[in-house]
Formats: sequence, C-alpha cells, structure tokens
Amino acid sequence: MTAFSPLLAELFDIAAPSAAMDDSLQHAIDTKTKPPGSLGALERVAHRLGRIQQSTAPDLTRAAMLVFAGDHGVVAAGVSPYPQAVTAQMVLNFLGGGAAINVFCRANDIEMEVINAGVVADFPSHASLVDIPVARGTRNFLDAPAMTREQLEAALTAGAARVVTHASRGTRMIGFGEMGIGNTSSAACLMQRLTGLPLPACVGRGTGVDDAGLARKTAILERALAAHPATGTPPDPLDTLATFGGFEIAMMTGAYLAAAKLGLVIVVDGFISTAALLVASRVSPAVLDYCVFAHASDETGHRAMLDALGAEPLLQLGLRLGEGTGAALAMPLIRAAAAFLREMATFEGAGVSDREAASA
Repeated sequence: MTAFSPLLAELFDIAAPSAAMDDSLQHAIDTKTKPPGSLGALERVAHRLGRIQQSTAPDLTRAAMLVFAGDHGVVAAGVSPYPQAVTAQMVLNFLGGGAAINVFCRANDIEMEVINAGVVADFPSHASLVDIPVARGTRNFLDAPAMTREQLEAALTAGAARVVTHASRGTRMIGFGEMGIGNTSSAACLMQRLTGLPLPACVGRGTGVDDAGLARKTAILERALAAHPATGTPPDPLDTLATFGGFEIAMMTGAYLAAAKLGLVIVVDGFISTAALLVASRVSPAVLDYCVFAHASDETGHRAMLDALGAEPLLQLGLRLGEGTGAALAMPLIRAAAAFLREMATFEGAGVSDREAASA
C-alpha cells in the first residue's frame, strides 16, 4: 500500500512504555499488606497500569467507551441470519439508552459515545452521536475490496481523532465497542489472513447462525479469501484491513493506535474489537503494551486470537454480545487494581510484620 499522510505515519510510530520503573513497581506491589501474589491477576494489571503511566499511583480518571457502528456489503451474500437494517436499529437503541452497553456504562460510571462510521441509514442529531460515516456501508468483499485506500485513511484518521478528543477531556482509560451486522465475517477474514490459522478456527456463529448457516458462512468466506490472495509475507495489515474490514473496524484500528500514542490505558473487548487490535498490532506492535484484555468471549476464534497476541484476559463470562460490554464489565476491576497500588498500605507504613520480619 502506498504511503499514508504524515499524520497517520506519525500515529503508526508508537514507543513501548519504559521498563525503567518495573522493579520499583513490583516492589510497591509486593510490600502491600498482603501475601505476595495474593491478589492474583490484579497484581499483573496494577503493574501494567503503573508501567503505562510511569507511576506507583496510577490515575484512571474519566473512563470512556467509544462504540463504532458500520454496515458490511458482504451481508448481501447471506453470512448473517439478521437483516442489515438491525445495525441502524441498534444504533437507535444505543442512543435511546436501552442496550446492554448503555446499562453497563451507567452502572460503572463510563462515558459512552456512539460513532456512525458507515451505517446504511440516516440518524437524527443526538448528544451522544458522532455522525461521521465514511460511506453508507462497505462494498461486498466477495466482489471487490471492502474499501478504497482513501476510505481506509479517512476511517483510521477519524477513529484516531475521537480518541484525541476524549484524551483532551481528561480520559485516562478507554474501551472500544462495535455494532455491525456481518462484522464477525469481516473479523474472521482479518484473523485468518493475519494469523495464518485455518478459516474454520476463525469463523463463529456471530449473531447465532445454526449449523447450516455456519457451513454457508464458512464457504462464503473461503471464496472471499481465495478472491483476494495475500501479497507479501507477512501480509500487509492495512491492505488486509482495506480488503476485508468494515468502517467501524478501521476506525477502531485508528483509535487503538491513537490511544497507545497518547499513553492511555486501553481495555480490549471481544472478537471484533480484538480483530481491530490485531491489525493495529501488526502496524505497531507496541500498541499491545498499553492494553488490558477484558475477557475471553464465547465466539469461535477469540481465544486463538488472544493467544496469537500473547494476551491474558481478566474474565471468562461466556459473553458474545460485543458492543464493548466485556470491556465495560472489566473496567471496575481495573480501577480496583489501580486503587490498591495507589492507596493500599505497605507493611512498613501500617506497622504490620511481613514474612521476613516475622522470621527474623
């Protein structure tokens, strides 16, 4: 793919957080008033938060959830039992406050924003809606690449810009959700092409296809992958995104890169959101150092994609809804990890004997 704009080229250049504080962070965690390791995964998360922010008192002020919505041309081939109109209907549900992600964001004090990345519909103005569609849905990637290079660049730039806006408002922790009938098909193709795993290991039931529907969906995606053979080893991630992606996935990819560039704590949701991160990590591997993985979903392929990224998810709740719901549920745990590192007393400060003192 030809060169991108200077703005995007800078965005792709992400440095990993410094490891200079690693020992002091581990010492701070180990000397809290608890047996070493007794807070389990929260200790790992606390260390990551401290490294991202280069502080033993991490601050997760103003959590935000950005939900990107877009339609997929491949739905016309019959990959989903739901009609494409459901994407727009769910966006209206988000704006009305009635979806699961609305409920979880309200319950956990998370600022929520809905972004129309490319839905085949028009929406009324709403305080929670950012209406910036790249186009009214992608092309059917059975017939042609899902998007043009210009559309891809527009989507990446728009996703990054939303993160910049939230960072300017004081956001320190951010998650990304999605809505788009057909987007598990897009994510499965991205996963297969970028990981090399067999397609059946990447294709799941999505919104709930039956066995016959799953076989049909897999056959359609086999045809799509064959129609667009990989060029280069490894395949170019942005060419792959342009070929099989959705506008909501492309905007999420830009959002991941911008969030890492700005040093935000990124909370990763399920299969679709992780597919966008997979693309971003192939562009700039350091983006992964800013991520906390919320959960392992029940969608086929998600666990394998997490393994490909070397990820350790916090939760396993059998979720497969998307929308950012798993990330919203994990954010209170991540806040708790930050709070124990920031506020919990040390043995010395509390006058409590630790194991070494007791044995002396």
